[in-house]
Amino acid sequence: MSTRKMGAIMAIAVMALAACNNGGGASTAPSAAASSAAGPCKVGVAWATFQEERYGLRDEPSLKAAVEAGGGTYTGNDAKLSPETQAANVESLIAAGSNVLVINAQDPKAILPSVQKAIDAGIPVIAYDRELENSKALFITHDNVEVGRMIARAVTAAAPKGNYAVIKGELGQTNPVFLRAGMEEIIAPLIAKGDIKIPEGAEQNTKGWKPETAQATMEQILTANKNDIQAVLSQNDGMAGGVMAALKAQGLDGKTIVGGQDGDKAALNRVALGTQVVSVWKDANELGTAAGKAALELCKNPDVSKVTGAVPGKTVEGKLDTSQVLLKPIPITKDNLQTVLDAKWITPAELCKDVTAGSVKGC
Repeated sequence: MSTRKMGAIMAIAVMALAACNNGGGASTAPSAAASSAAGPCKVGVAWATFQEERYGLRDEPSLKAAVEAGGGTYTGNDAKLSPETQAANVESLIAAGSNVLVINAQDPKAILPSVQKAIDAGIPVIAYDRELENSKALFITHDNVEVGRMIARAVTAAAPKGNYAVIKGELGQTNPVFLRAGMEEIIAPLIAKGDIKIPEGAEQNTKGWKPETAQATMEQILTANKNDIQAVLSQNDGMAGGVMAALKAQGLDGKTIVGGQDGDKAALNRVALGTQVVSVWKDANELGTAAGKAALELCKNPDVSKVTGAVPGKTVEGKLDTSQVLLKPIPITKDNLQTVLDAKWITPAELCKDVTAGSVKGC
């Protein structure tokens, strides 16, 4: 065989090998996820805010612990409720060589270019607790439609008739949509019967999910309706705290029925006191651990559909096909407070502050 023919055969073989290693793609550069084989899995996490009790105290420590227990490294940052800051934070995590990104979106639309940049760079993305409108992002959350149902079930059981206020999270985020959809399933038949009414202006979104904004909104609703509000569906416990402050100022705390979610300590204490009827507990420790483990899996295999527990789903807005890991929430009422005590989520002293001994189980 001539030297020229031998050289041509070797060149073809090299090209074929390169194509196989790259899945037939045009680029031969290894993905960020694949590069983790050379060292620890680097997980970068872009948080929307630590203003809410759960994220800094529960979600982050659990996620970080799961990553480090699996031999990975953790880097996190806080957007402090700023979409611009979060976009810069994601850029920083990409530049730092993250193999997997976990994004708890402040603005799920504004962050999409940054998400796409990561995916284009071969970095798998986990949408943490708040959905991203991208079919390649793995969505990990508790079942928020069911959370909405649980809040509404407990509130309607305690207040089957009357005027309702609905205090929702930030406009433009997907969780308020999921939660409201679940609530609607429960209250729609009662509205149709005329048992429940949502007065004009009594359903409002809350920028940043801020308790003080929820308080101001609730004050306006009470004024507009001459305090004639029998129940409030609040989409989280922080805002429920703002609602309770407005109700207390009018002597309505414990009279107007309030429901929320997240299992915040103050809210669980209100459940024990009887001023909040339910706090749907989404175990943030469980969610953080699940995300940390999923990130480690994605370092080995970037296919989000192969992550343990992943099921096919649809994004809420674009109806894109996606993969989701949905954890089960638990409604905490005065009848099962022992559940959060057994989980060491809250101490007896925190749960039972100012509660009459023996008035509820657990106190």
